[in-house]
Amino acid sequence: MSHDFPAYRGEMEYCCLGCGKRYPGDSLLYTCPECGDVLLLENTRFGELKEHGGAYWRELFDRRASTRSNALRGVFRYYELLAPILDEEDICYLGEGITPVIEAAPALSAKVGVPFAYKNDGQNPSASFKDRGMACAFSYLKWLCRRQQWDEVLTVCASTGDTSAAAALYASYIGAPLKSVVLLPHGKVTPQQLSQPLGSGATVLELPGVFDDCMKVVEILAEKYRVALLNSKNAWRILGQESFAYEVAQWYGWDVSKLCIFVPVGNAGNITAIMSGFLKMHELGIVEALPRIFGVQSEHADPVYRYYSAPEGSREWKPVQVQPSVAQAAMIGNPVSFPRVRALASRFVKAAGEKAFQVVQVKEQQIMDAMIQANRHGHIACTQGGECLAGLMNARDLGLVGAGEHAVLDSTAHALKFSGFQSMYFENAFPPAYGITPDTALANRPELLLPEEARQGKDVMEFAREGAKAVVARLGLVEK
Repeated sequence: MSHDFPAYRGEMEYCCLGCGKRYPGDSLLYTCPECGDVLLLENTRFGELKEHGGAYWRELFDRRASTRSNALRGVFRYYELLAPILDEEDICYLGEGITPVIEAAPALSAKVGVPFAYKNDGQNPSASFKDRGMACAFSYLKWLCRRQQWDEVLTVCASTGDTSAAAALYASYIGAPLKSVVLLPHGKVTPQQLSQPLGSGATVLELPGVFDDCMKVVEILAEKYRVALLNSKNAWRILGQESFAYEVAQWYGWDVSKLCIFVPVGNAGNITAIMSGFLKMHELGIVEALPRIFGVQSEHADPVYRYYSAPEGSREWKPVQVQPSVAQAAMIGNPVSFPRVRALASRFVKAAGEKAFQVVQVKEQQIMDAMIQANRHGHIACTQGGECLAGLMNARDLGLVGAGEHAVLDSTAHALKFSGFQSMYFENAFPPAYGITPDTALANRPELLLPEEARQGKDVMEFAREGAKAVVARLGLVEK
């Protein structure tokens, strides 16, 4: 074992958010056997971490930034806050975490009217934030398989693309005893995303319908068979995704008091994890004040927005029927992690005031316009990153973001995963159900300067002169 690896060990328990019953953390458990509600993981020895003050933890995590230990290079830089039951040999590191925070291009920041930055989680190994949770979930599976001496475990997930890519990647790296199966809604995953689990060798199964339908199938499998469910219902994944909050706090010098964090809601696992991470840091004194959290939802899949837009005394949870959305990872009408959101948002508001947690709604048109605008200014935002920028602009217009505040937008995946939607925008090819009409000022298409036959029968220099002449005419160049 590396001398850098922590000696501290915690004790993890599943805690049911419905009935409050607790279960040992050394089993594959996704919902409460007693009442069926979702679970959160808690370290029952977390109080021991308070023996050190906030300055101790800040210094420790800053020092680990220069480690050469693979086990501490990624999300497990914050080992004591995540899953401190794992040994060094259990931790699977593929380069996940510590993704860059990129300040908005000055021209874009001026256009938006609010200073902000993107955290580029598309620069994770499988090109999405899901690798944070998978690093933790698969490290736990290695630990559990070693402990239980299991010779085969089937890992399974439902996905709109990113989850399947991440799950297949980590399963293929670890190998036996793990085998990967992913369930996808037929025709609802981009070709780029579909290529990823196929390339990693996973068994890829498609079903008609939408993500919610596939998720129900996976839930039935997890209830009846010994399979490792890898959607955000998996509480170990939530732990790994807390690292987003730790990294943001560390990047801003552990002062998050003026930050507004914008997060696409989707299945609600990521926003759950981010709130949980900030609350842990606050409890340990690592940060002295909490940031404000903004969930963002498209009007085509907005059950969490509808819930929180109602007055507090009359809120009622109702899943919605989703419509086609360019923010495919967020196209979920019945988020599995909503009970977690409700529980953690309540704690967040209690600790930092009623404006500490809010949800804003955006239109599909705004998502695409914002994504194109961001990428026109040197960013690599996916459609979910566009959703966050649209959410920031709507929050600005509603007066929800104040003077002196700085926004951090979660770009959950790499822009290349959603290049097909960009092409549809440029070619005005969106089906009516999306409700998107391209802004011609943002559209960009290649121009053919000469017909194909212009190349025929000419040597290289002759054609080059003709080609240069066409370029000069198109650009209006003046000879020097």
